[in-house]
Amino acid sequence: MPNYVLKTRLLTTLAALLLGQTLAAGLPDAQVLLDQGKWQDAANSAAGLKSAEGYALAAQSYTIGAALLPDNQKKAQFEKAQDLAKQAIKLDANSASAHFELARADGRLAQYSGIMQSLGLAGEVKRELDTAIKLNPNLAGAYVALGLWNAELTAKGFIATRATGADRGDIAPNFEKAIPLEPTNPSHKMEYANALILQNNKTAAAVQLQKMIALPANTFWEKRDLETSKAKLASLR
Repeated sequence: MPNYVLKTRLLTTLAALLLGQTLAAGLPDAQVLLDQGKWQDAANSAAGLKSAEGYALAAQSYTIGAALLPDNQKKAQFEKAQDLAKQAIKLDANSASAHFELARADGRLAQYSGIMQSLGLAGEVKRELDTAIKLNPNLAGAYVALGLWNAELTAKGFIATRATGADRGDIAPNFEKAIPLEPTNPSHKMEYANALILQNNKTAAAVQLQKMIALPANTFWEKRDLETSKAKLASLR
């Protein structure tokens, strides 16, 4: 085999290895930025990787970063997250995190949409969460989202429940699957409390909030949730 062919193959292999190392290193760096609350930097860094997991993390950054924006900017933020999650799925249809992030973006977007559109998005949320769990049965966040999905839609009444198939009986089981998978994640207990409040079970919600505030808050977002949960617990007493 000619030397130039061998050199070309070696260079191609080396480039691929270096690219793989860059992508592997870049994703944790973007996650650190997000954990620090620098969601815009995290989104740009993650999307710049042009990988399925990178786009999924960028989608997550836009979705949770919307909490820091005025209400009139949130819909566009969730639409951006939706687009990024769809890009991730195009690159890797077997990425559980990509399907989860699409479900999360859709769920948030439904809150800023009309009744018919929100019901359509609710159906897509359920499908994407089911897909994410099928791909990764240990994805705790997907179970949390399913628990909230059932809580929010059943709280809206008969029409929403009938149109989507939401069931009160599916709320607790989903949280009971999620929490043992990530027992030290405070947000799961906070969201369980939110679901219980939607079902007018304030006593059980207070129990979950007490458990939540007993856990350490390590990231920027967990610290925000901690303060919110303390205030919510005080209001339930």
